Amino acid sequence: MVLARLFLSLAMFAGIAVVNGAGDASAQSQKGWSLCNRTSYIVEAAVGRPDGDSIIVEGWTKLQPGRCEMALKGALEPKMHFLYARTSGAHRGGAREWGGRMNLCVEPQNGFSLESPPSCEAMGLDTRGFKPVKITRRNRWITSFTEIENYKPKQAEAAGVQRLLEDAGVYSGAIDGNLGPRTRSAIKAFLSDRDLPANASDADLIDYLEQVAKERAREVGFTLCNRTENRIWSAIARRGAEGWESRGWWVLEAGGCARAIDAPLVGAEHYVYGEMEVDGKVRTLSKASDAFCVARAKFAIAGRDSCEEAAYRTALFAAAAAPVDTKLVFEFFERDFAKNSAK
Repeated sequence: MVLARLFLSLAMFAGIAVVNGAGDASAQSQKGWSLCNRTSYIVEAAVGRPDGDSIIVEGWTKLQPGRCEMALKGALEPKMHFLYARTSGAHRGGAREWGGRMNLCVEPQNGFSLESPPSCEAMGLDTRGFKPVKITRRNRWITSFTEIENYKPKQAEAAGVQRLLEDAGVYSGAIDGNLGPRTRSAIKAFLSDRDLPANASDADLIDYLEQVAKERAREVGFTLCNRTENRIWSAIARRGAEGWESRGWWVLEAGGCARAIDAPLVGAEHYVYGEMEVDGKVRTLSKASDAFCVARAKFAIAGRDSCEEAAYRTALFAAAAAPVDTKLVFEFFERDFAKNSAK
């Protein structure tokens, strides 16, 4: 079975819930659908709204920690709407997503507004699984993202600054929504070192930190890139602190890339696995000889032995080059794949 058919839904943010219709005072002054971020992450959201027999999908609404933004302005139709959200690429630890089983098209990088077509791929778009949200009021509807800590708005903003300080490599400390003297001193030094205004607002500070964190993320880690004209399902394997491990899947559209590890690489042994679907058949890497375990759905597996006994599947991975300056980019080319691969 082709793996694409197995990814029917997206996982919820770890430790994050979504509350609909909540009475957030900062979002009650305008008509429309407001999204409120009560987490320590920068969240990027896309929404789907009914339009006759079609669904119009719009994104991306950027939500700083502690802030609310209007995703849809004006009177609402009391019908089923749809929501998908992801964390900013500035955050370490991989992207966190929230969604559901309703597949709709998105433009992954830039802002967009489109009537979701029958085929996302034919339009050069990506597919994302959206969560249904039943809106029952015409004037205002509010959806709030919250974490286990249940931050209040200012606490979420402070926790977001703390998380971004760590993501940007500026300062590492507790992420608890309380900015102590050492953290404030680190913020002051950060602004001074980059000739930024000392009286920068919290919103501007978060923007500055996000930019630095994104730049830092590009300089380290393990990136997979698809240089073919077909979709590739990819996985990686390496020796971690606890022994061998394998992780996947990353879906690479034609010409696309994904960051499999967003921290500095330690050690020289890294391996990759790829499946490319061509005309309904799956092709795998031709120069792959190292066995690791893979699963049918998204996975993180410790160890590489007795895969089938643990209800996994054994797959052959190819060795990647050694990292350079804690960074590694692996590119999949058409020539890397065997002409015919059995499943």
